[in-house]
Amino acid sequence: MEQFEAFLSAHLPSAPSFHPHYENALHQMLLGGGKRFRPALLLGVVRAYNPLLTQSAFPVALAIELLHTYSLIHDDLPAMDNADLRRGIPTLHKTYDEVSAILAGDALNTYAFEVLSHAPLSDRIIVKLVRELSYNGGLNGMVLGQAIDCYFEDQRLSLEQVKILHTHKTGKLIAASLKMGALIIGREALASELYDFGIDLGLLFQIQDDILDVTMSAEEAGKTTQADGAKNSFVTLLGYEGAMNEADTLAEKLLSQIQSFDENLQRELSPTLEHYINRHKD
Repeated sequence: MEQFEAFLSAHLPSAPSFHPHYENALHQMLLGGGKRFRPALLLGVVRAYNPLLTQSAFPVALAIELLHTYSLIHDDLPAMDNADLRRGIPTLHKTYDEVSAILAGDALNTYAFEVLSHAPLSDRIIVKLVRELSYNGGLNGMVLGQAIDCYFEDQRLSLEQVKILHTHKTGKLIAASLKMGALIIGREALASELYDFGIDLGLLFQIQDDILDVTMSAEEAGKTTQADGAKNSFVTLLGYEGAMNEADTLAEKLLSQIQSFDENLQRELSPTLEHYINRHKD
């Protein structure tokens, strides 16, 4: 991932003008770190079957990270979560102003597809990748999840509804990261299999985030915590112990599925997956 990080730094959005901080706002959250979990999943799939395509896949991985980062910027806005801290640094609307944060998010969202369009892959593959990223990150994916999350704040949902919410808000972009990796290497059947795996992985990721929100300080988490009291989180619905049990059950299922992956895929994905699958137990 060091090579990917260098690629990201070399391909930051550039928009020179006389605006005093527009470019800095575009760069701040990208350079603020982050787990790079979604790019790692995509690149792991590519490395497992065609390592020679890894560098060609960097723009695709960056596109996913750009879209994910835009979603965090907007998620932190006063109209949504009103968070002060993200990736260990002040959120954009705190550093600058709300308008700058909104526009930076808009810019990163569209820049993601500009970067993706320049990937050194066939036009046929790029069209498939654009379709996956726009679908899973857009109106029927992450944005729908955000809409449900915000509308039903202070209203209790059922467990099944909460799973639908977070499948869209978190799960679909994680699932798309795995599927897009498989599409790059031309493995359609694997793409569908990994997408289903990714949906469960994304749901576990969200349950873990909900657990960490109540067990970690803002300094430890690098973002605002203790802020989900009015939200439909798994901890709010099930309690801490119930959420831990739900996470344990899903983690066991995922670890079992990893054992069914072929040797190449296990070798590339297992270190990343096993770390994150068990992070609620740390």
